Amino acid sequence: MRQKSSVIKLKRQIGLIPGYILLLAWCVLIFVMLGWILVASFSTTKELFTDKLLASGLHFENYKKVVITGRLYTAFLNSLLYSSVSVVFMILICAPAAYGLSRFNFKLKNTCQRLLVVGLGVPVVMVIMPLFSIISILHMGDSKFTLILLYVVTSIPFCTFYLLPAFADISPAYEEAAAIDGCGPMRTFWKIIFPLTGSSVTTLVIFQFIGKWNEYFMALIFASGSKNMSLSVALYQLIVAMTREGGWTGMFAAVTFVSAPTIILYVILSKKIIGGVTAGGIKG
Repeated sequence: MRQKSSVIKLKRQIGLIPGYILLLAWCVLIFVMLGWILVASFSTTKELFTDKLLASGLHFENYKKVVITGRLYTAFLNSLLYSSVSVVFMILICAPAAYGLSRFNFKLKNTCQRLLVVGLGVPVVMVIMPLFSIISILHMGDSKFTLILLYVVTSIPFCTFYLLPAFADISPAYEEAAAIDGCGPMRTFWKIIFPLTGSSVTTLVIFQFIGKWNEYFMALIFASGSKNMSLSVALYQLIVAMTREGGWTGMFAAVTFVSAPTIILYVILSKKIIGGVTAGGIKG
């Protein structure tokens, strides 16, 4: 029996070899591309076109030019503000909403869930013009507050829908025990129930943070001023300017500067991301 089981396992592993080869080839391609961009960002334009990267050493002035002269540091701080604040408010709004929809029965429960699904099916680009009209009437254009508000509002359907299974899988025994100990509903949620969804919430926070960090379209329309410009908008404008000037290495430095935070964040928290994505599929 043991020999038969080992043969079956060996056949399964052999069947997975083509998948492993494709995965390895994909990883190598990604690392080569990212490595080339990083090396090019420390080279000169002449070295870039003569295939002699780093021949004259490391040129940190490329980063100084795009970060200081190109004022990417201001856009960096703006994007950090937009991403972090909007994610915090998303969790403060969507976590209690998902908890209520998954744990309590009330008349409009099914209606609210259907509205969430409808919200998921409406692309943001379709509501940009109505939003722009409303923002213009209220004289709230080119504002940090406006962009954060829009980020939060447009993310509510997905974030709430994503958290529904996480709260539904928690045993009601936790709430019963908390009620016996005299713990109120809000305290029960924030102190007991909410921490139990840590992996799902962490995954949601990471993906939403990265999504808002890289968001371009809404930031271009509602916060395009030099003081409120996000990193993605500033990067595009800088790339256009450097393309005209022929500053290709500066362009690669700008791309590296913008991409590095999200790549580092994903590498550090990759286990938590995978754990959060797969947690909902495990029943015990």
